[in-house]
Amino acid sequence: MRLLNCLAVSAALTVAALAQEAPKPKRTPDVPFVPTTEEAVQAMIKLAGVKAGDVVYDLGCGDGRIVIAAAKLGAKAVGIDIDPQRIKEANENAKKAGVENVVRFEENDLFKADFREATVVTLFLLSTVNMKLRPKLLAELKPGTRVVSNTFDMGDWKPEKEITIGNEDDEDSFLSHRFFLWTVPAKK
Repeated sequence: MRLLNCLAVSAALTVAALAQEAPKPKRTPDVPFVPTTEEAVQAMIKLAGVKAGDVVYDLGCGDGRIVIAAAKLGAKAVGIDIDPQRIKEANENAKKAGVENVVRFEENDLFKADFREATVVTLFLLSTVNMKLRPKLLAELKPGTRVVSNTFDMGDWKPEKEITIGNEDDEDSFLSHRFFLWTVPAKK
C-alpha cells in the first residue's frame, strides 16, 4: 500500500511538472495550429517577393517556418503567436536553423501587436480572422506593404494575385493550396 501511495504521488508530481512545461496561452488562439508545409512556405515567400531588406511579420507564426525562411533570404523577420508553446518551438527551430540572432518571436495577440514596420505580412489564419484583422492591416501598414495569405481570402478585398500549387484541378483537395497577395493601397 505504501508503494502504491508513493507511485501515485510520483505520478501526480510528474503530471504537474509536465503541465508546467507547456505554458498556456493567455486566451484561446483564434485558429488551431496547422503547420505550413515547406512547399507552401516557399510559395508564400515567392509570391510576396521577399528579399534582403524586407521586414517580414508572420501573424500566427506557429513554429516559425516562414520567419526562418525569410531570415535566410536576408529579411528582418518577426513572428507573432499567442501560444507560448509555439513561441518556444519557434525559438528552438530558429536556433537549429542558425538564424536565432536575426529573428524575433513575440508572444502576443495579433490584434494588439505592433507590426507597422512590416513590408510583408504573412497569414495562415481563417477567413473570419482575416476579415477581423483587415481593418488593422489597412489602417496601420504603410502603402505598398504586401500581404500574403495561405488558403483564406479577405472577403471583398480582392487579391491582386492568386496562385494555386499542387493539384490545381481539385481546389478542395488537401493536395492543393491557394495563396493570395494584396498590396496595401495609398491612404485616402
